[in-house]
Amino acid sequence: MQQPHQAAEHGEDGLLGRIEVIEAQPLSQRAASYDQVAEELLTELQRSDQEGSA
Repeated sequence: MQQPHQAAEHGEDGLLGRIEVIEAQPLSQRAASYDQVAEELLTELQRSDQEGSA
């Protein structure tokens, strides 16, 4: 059985992999990339809230 942090590392969304890619980008591009990830996460949270209340 995987530990929670191991499961997150190998998650279907590949969030940690995306963060590693962002960290490798020049500083000037990181903010925009992190903003995009934040927007996608917010959208997913809102979608799951709506599905949960239905």
